[in-house]
Amino acid sequence: MPGGLPRPGRFAHLHPDDGACLMEAAALLAGDRFGDSPAGTHPALAELARAVNDSVGDSARLDLWPLAAELASARPAERAYAPLLVGMALEAARRVRPGSRLLSRHGRACRRRARRLGSSRAAGPVARLADLLWWRGPGSRRLDRAVRVLSAASDADRRLSALLRQAVAGARESSTDLRAEYHPMNVN
Repeated sequence: MPGGLPRPGRFAHLHPDDGACLMEAAALLAGDRFGDSPAGTHPALAELARAVNDSVGDSARLDLWPLAAELASARPAERAYAPLLVGMALEAARRVRPGSRLLSRHGRACRRRARRLGSSRAAGPVARLADLLWWRGPGSRRLDRAVRVLSAASDADRRLSALLRQAVAGARESSTDLRAEYHPMNVN
């Protein structure tokens, strides 16, 4: 990591002198203004990174700090990326609560949406609006539920860190790789 970055911290910060969350560091590395939503990061991945940053302990947060550079330019264009990412988080949560019907149902819904979208790109305003509405509604709520379940695990830091690392690797390579990794009970 380049020198001069703020120290890692939880939640949002007003100025880099106060510290930075993982996404604020990514924004600085991308050359964006200080904030937690850099343009080069997919919104679903940014939401996961913020949630993980705020949920893990100081030691795990410091271990995740090098991911900021990769998060600065992790924006797959495939429309199926967000449901695949949310589905991957739900499957990780199912490892904590394997009998949860809700997590299972939400995971199936994400898989169906990802299959329906395939690898098509959001070409028009209607498709972009549909993706935004899904993300702002059920997509975001399902990701939040998965992170809450993972946060309650006895080894929450390990599980959340592994999920974020896998998500960043999938975004870096493309959501096609994420799709190959995303099947029930594959995420630790």
